[in-house]
Amino acid sequence: MSRYDTYFLMKEADVTGYIQARYPGHFAPDAVLSVKEIGDGNLNYVFRIWEEKTGKSIIVKQAGEALRISADMKVSTDRNRIESEILQLQDQYAPGLVPKIYGYDTVMCACAMEDLSDHKLMRYALMNHEIFPRFAEDISTYMVNTLLKTTDVAMEHKAKKALVKSFINPELCEITEDLVLTEPYNDCNHRNNVFPPIAEFVKRELYEDEALKLDVAKIKFEFMNNAQALIHGDLHTGSIFVRQDSTRVFDPEFAFYGPMGYDIGNVVANMIFAWDNGRAAGAGAFCDWTLKAIEETIDLFCQKFLTCFDECVTDLMAKTPGFKQDYLAGVLSDTAAYAGTELIRRTVGMANVKDVTTIADESKRAHAEKVNILCGKDYIMNRTGFQTGADFVAAVKRADEAAK
Repeated sequence: MSRYDTYFLMKEADVTGYIQARYPGHFAPDAVLSVKEIGDGNLNYVFRIWEEKTGKSIIVKQAGEALRISADMKVSTDRNRIESEILQLQDQYAPGLVPKIYGYDTVMCACAMEDLSDHKLMRYALMNHEIFPRFAEDISTYMVNTLLKTTDVAMEHKAKKALVKSFINPELCEITEDLVLTEPYNDCNHRNNVFPPIAEFVKRELYEDEALKLDVAKIKFEFMNNAQALIHGDLHTGSIFVRQDSTRVFDPEFAFYGPMGYDIGNVVANMIFAWDNGRAAGAGAFCDWTLKAIEETIDLFCQKFLTCFDECVTDLMAKTPGFKQDYLAGVLSDTAAYAGTELIRRTVGMANVKDVTTIADESKRAHAEKVNILCGKDYIMNRTGFQTGADFVAAVKRADEAAK
């Protein structure tokens, strides 16, 4: 009986034996292996295993039973099963834009996948103000193919409902419902992280704005009840690896059937965080690129969406003239709504972003956070008016002026 036949949370010393036991063909039996835990998120433990002699490597990602940021927050280890199955499905829809999965271990709640150490984690690359000209092209392709092709527009309806059942993800959805769509507007669980210089601003603009809270309540219940597409569920720059010639999306453990605008909006918001960081550092060319990337991502998504719709539509009523345009308009409205909630929750909620928190100058950080909140409110309150990439960029510039 193997020691890996019963679940336990692995340490670095356990992983070489694990990989040889579970994936005996990947390395030679006498290979001298090195291991490093490289997890940077709040949920999982990620181990890189490599052999210096051959350069071969592999990643093992194991689900713990509690959040790394809070032992009191328990989550299902089934999330790694969901992630591995979704990445394999997404590799069919968007080949070359996600890592390869080698296997999933139901006992240890761990998946083995392609090592992308030759890429950079996008958030950190952006914090160094690196520019990736092909990002908008790649991420728009990924989103159109993985989102539209998993809707009732394209799929046989019973097959789609079977996927809804397979990828139900209540524990991680609850985290989103609480941390993204509830707590930033009231601090009901007293775990918001508010930058002290803007505490009064947050109180006035968020906690005391009843019209905003009504709109967010509507958006929250849309999120909970719109099983539109198989969404990534946490698509930010910390879930994307990049090189100049490659983009890879990973970490879809929050995935479930929800509104596709949630993924698109998260991309928009996280590019604004990169803009915040570049603006504080005076990186003008970088800031220009981040806004251009937002505009291009939205516009390319729209172009590819309409083309893909015609190519993959199967439902007779979805072929009705004017339907695809109306459907896309709804997706863009949702995109604005969820870009807004992401901007706000990453600014005042429990899980902030390093793009903003590492801004050393207090006045520049305070300005950035006010921009995020004001832009987020604009996206939420006026969400039906955002239908082009230029619309989304204009809101950033309006917020920047208002925050002054």
